[in-house]
Amino acid sequence: MADRVHPMPPPTSSSPPRRPDQQADADAAAALTETTPLHPSFRRPLAPPPGTYIIQVPKDQVLHVPPPDRARRYRKLAARPARRRLLRRACCFSCAAVIILVLLAAAFVGAVYLIFRPRAPSFSVASISIRGLDNPTLSSSSTLSPELDAGVRADNGANKKVGIDYRDGWEVAVSYSGVRLASGDSPAFYQPPRNVTVFPAALRGQGVSFTEEQRRQLAADQAAGAVPLTVEARVPVRLRFGKVLRTWTVDVKASCDVAVDKLAGNAAAANRGCRVRVKPLWWWW
Repeated sequence: MADRVHPMPPPTSSSPPRRPDQQADADAAAALTETTPLHPSFRRPLAPPPGTYIIQVPKDQVLHVPPPDRARRYRKLAARPARRRLLRRACCFSCAAVIILVLLAAAFVGAVYLIFRPRAPSFSVASISIRGLDNPTLSSSSTLSPELDAGVRADNGANKKVGIDYRDGWEVAVSYSGVRLASGDSPAFYQPPRNVTVFPAALRGQGVSFTEEQRRQLAADQAAGAVPLTVEARVPVRLRFGKVLRTWTVDVKASCDVAVDKLAGNAAAANRGCRVRVKPLWWWW
């Protein structure tokens, strides 16, 4: 008689029974590990559009080794940021250098001004001799050629430590009622500090003419013994600070109102004031 095989019960787990809280944690972990099958449309790879090609490039060559025909352009584009950085640095250094130089120049000019205290010279007319403007000439309608020899007084007494170089290229002119009578120049010379110098100015005119009204007014002024004249001068000067330091040449412009008692021979000049225009000290450097 054949032996009968009886089914054996499934083996029981030897692990101890779980507590309710542990069983809940296990169920939550099992739920997280479950995967949802993908939609059928995600399983098929997307086909490229018609007429296109897919080129596979090795990973080690992507963005590392450009094609031979583009290598030169790649190097050019790669060098742009470096050139821009260098350009920015150069601009910053240039601006900083310019600012530093301006500050140093301003400090130097300020120190020179505080030490030497420069002042503009003053001018006046000391004497004047007139020829060619006598009464018979004024009564005629012909043109005049007056000659004037003036002595101009330059006063540098306000400067205690600054000398003045009067350079060549003077322009001195005398006019009456807006009509220029004569013009000329004066020789160059040096004027030390605290000095007063009278320098000559030879002035010559040619083709001078007056209107009838100006002739009558000039005769009336001469009869009254006060003919108003205007003496204008443009003087190129250079300042000396001590024995070494000098500025470059700058023009000083002066305009003086003078009244003379007559228009022939040595006339007495009465100064009615002079205006001197000079550029600021920082312009001299």
